[in-house]
Amino acid sequence: MLLKRILTAIVLATLAISAIFYLPTLLFYLFIGIIILMAAWEWAGLIGLHKISRKLMFLFILIVPMLGVTFFTQILELLSRVLDNPDLKKQSGALEWLVIGPVIFWVFMTFAIKRAPQGLLDLKVKESYKIFIGWFLLLSAWMFLVKLKAYYGAEAALYFLLLIWVADISAFFVGKKFGKDKLAPAISPGKTIQGLYGALFSGLICSVLLVLYYGYPLMIASDFIMLSLLTVLISIYGDLFFSLVKRQSGVKDSGSLLPGHGGVLDRIDSVIAAAPFYYAGIILIGRSVYS
Repeated sequence: MLLKRILTAIVLATLAISAIFYLPTLLFYLFIGIIILMAAWEWAGLIGLHKISRKLMFLFILIVPMLGVTFFTQILELLSRVLDNPDLKKQSGALEWLVIGPVIFWVFMTFAIKRAPQGLLDLKVKESYKIFIGWFLLLSAWMFLVKLKAYYGAEAALYFLLLIWVADISAFFVGKKFGKDKLAPAISPGKTIQGLYGALFSGLICSVLLVLYYGYPLMIASDFIMLSLLTVLISIYGDLFFSLVKRQSGVKDSGSLLPGHGGVLDRIDSVIAAAPFYYAGIILIGRSVYS
């Protein structure tokens, strides 16, 4: 099982890195969009939308705004080239402020899972609310991940994904070796506080190395390190949120497409939570990091 997990992770990482560096913006939008739609299909199954027609309708309500965002950003990029104004394509303030919603959700959910995991397990949520939550979170993750690459470059998107991947790997192996105190046993018995510390430490190392490589000034460096640590924390509790949904649905994995990893949603749950938070942090730092 571990070998399958490692091999699958290598293949997925290779595909993701290749897409980041070699796909033009429009195709990158499509690539990430397909992944999000695959995760959406699994989310629909988790919340009880088992009929094919209902799953397709859920995908449709995701595709429409994705196309709208893509059209809007492509128009801005075209105008920036025609008018010879590179900053014009970043003037999508109305879209950028949409990041506030998912950030509030994930911060709230982090505190809620930490404080009352059993209460969340026992919480009954209407199907319509589950549909909206899934639509909102998946669309937000797609939007701000593609905007990260489009507006701040391939290196920015790569660092974000490496940060999440390294944290996830560290949490797994540190938890295996030293884990004894459960992080949220009611939701995910396998996750430990020691694994959490391992993930945060790996995030610290990643951010310090990047800060030293680029030679950021002290203020930006400290902000960036803090953003990286908080992003890792959000990613861990994002993982727990999706574990909560799976436990309420009575399943271990969201799917079985990826050997050793379960479904697509199982593989990208941390990224879904962390992408809007990280993007918002880059905005707050003042866009100095990747400008």
